[in-house]
Amino acid sequence: MRQRKLAYISEPEGVAPSSGYTHVVTGRGRLAAIAGQLPFDPNGELVGQADPAAQARQVFENMRNCLRAVGAEFDDVIKLTYYLTNIDDVPTVLSVRDEFINTKQPPASTVVQVVALFRPDILLEVDALALIPGEAPESVSTQLNTQAR
Repeated sequence: MRQRKLAYISEPEGVAPSSGYTHVVTGRGRLAAIAGQLPFDPNGELVGQADPAAQARQVFENMRNCLRAVGAEFDDVIKLTYYLTNIDDVPTVLSVRDEFINTKQPPASTVVQVVALFRPDILLEVDALALIPGEAPESVSTQLNTQAR
């Protein structure tokens, strides 16, 4: 059984209360940095041409697979950063995000509108930080030990 030791501080003294995110998340564990995920399927094909909901869903599915690769899950995510080409897509993207995260204890978050991403048909990119309890799974430990040599 995984013991999660995270503290969520939604209303730090002197800071306006948050809505839909947590101002501070802290804890102990292994840190995993998940690179910005894009709306590509496993074959490298764009999902959701001009559809922010479909693109967001693919981004979060890709993130789920990245988290699984290090023995993590969305409950371990402590920080999400969103890069959107259209700030009006925020409600749609957050609605999809809510299908994946614990909305009672959401991660710390930052949303940034950007002029463009690396291709004009990509509407968003999301990266994450996760704090994972316990030891690394054997597959990750093997990679760490191999790279240390």
